[in-house]
Amino acid sequence: MTSVYLRWMLQRLRPGRFQYYSTSNQASGNKEKSSEDEEVTEKRLTHVTFESIEEKNRQSYLQLIQAFETQSRHRKNYVEFITAALRNMKHYGVHQDLQVYKALSNVMPKGKFIPTNRIQSEFMHYPKQQQVQIDLLEQMEDNGVMPDVEMEAILVNTFGHRGHPVRKLRRMLYWMPKFKNLSPWLLPKPMPNDDLEVAKLAVQRIMTVDLQATVEVFETKDVDNVLDETWIVSGQTPKQKELIKFYRDAKAIYIEGPFYIWLRNRCVSYFILRGDALPPPPPDTTNTDDVETLEVPPAIASSMGIGVSSGRKEVGRVRSVHEQDDGTILAVCVTGTCSKDSLLSWIRILQNKGYDDLANIPILFKFQPTKRELVAQIST
Repeated sequence: MTSVYLRWMLQRLRPGRFQYYSTSNQASGNKEKSSEDEEVTEKRLTHVTFESIEEKNRQSYLQLIQAFETQSRHRKNYVEFITAALRNMKHYGVHQDLQVYKALSNVMPKGKFIPTNRIQSEFMHYPKQQQVQIDLLEQMEDNGVMPDVEMEAILVNTFGHRGHPVRKLRRMLYWMPKFKNLSPWLLPKPMPNDDLEVAKLAVQRIMTVDLQATVEVFETKDVDNVLDETWIVSGQTPKQKELIKFYRDAKAIYIEGPFYIWLRNRCVSYFILRGDALPPPPPDTTNTDDVETLEVPPAIASSMGIGVSSGRKEVGRVRSVHEQDDGTILAVCVTGTCSKDSLLSWIRILQNKGYDDLANIPILFKFQPTKRELVAQIST
């Protein structure tokens, strides 16, 4: 028995066998090393390239996506790549480009994540991959990008008809067209880059409360002794010109602001010319139930032989939409620099345009603190 055991041990200790094990271990080690190198290369593609590219535009962004698809043989780390790509979209200016979102969705392999039964579909088969695709769709929704049928086909081939990203996309296809043109203030897409054009859109939106409103553009260089040469977008109505007559004996009227209005991703600061609240019109104390004060129309009174009352009621002043509880808005403007000198030029231009009473009314500036000033006050 002992000799048989020794013979078996000698066979195990043959040099060739050790060489076989050593070569196999070396091959497996090389294989693991190559897979690690490939993983490091793909991670370098996901995190380094987006920040290292100097010229950030749409073409370079699509080239990075194509490079990731061609250089990764087994298509690993695509979840990390899509996450990094979504984070850097605004830097490349492609966060509102539908074709770029389609290219990112095509990075994932097709057919691998399709659930085969209801349990897998309800319990989110491959949750990491499905969640990153849902994040992509949510970023599209936040940026106002509406998917199409082609993107639905891409997701169906990737996650199947019962995948959670496909459910999310179909809800977007149902609701986003309903809300696309729901706002009464339609804005051009894309928004203009010129600040003057954006200011015109802002004042037009503010002045839609009165159909007789007019929006005019002035240049401060036309005013004498001006210090700040810029443009002014002013909005006013004929009713506001009439309301200034009630402030001839007022202590002062005020220029208040800046207030903020958002037009998609553009924030515009505007100022208002405001007066104190006007006294309400006197209430009507006529008792409509008293038959002694009942007035008979002239046609009926003549046929019945009744005398016609010669007294006429005076028409009371109707409160306009510009008269609010905290004051009366007399004009609205947006200036290119938001400086006090530009607002002073605005008042001088209004005096020349028909606001003659403004020359005799004291005007005070009441500026609100900006966001930076509020942060400084809170930090101190």
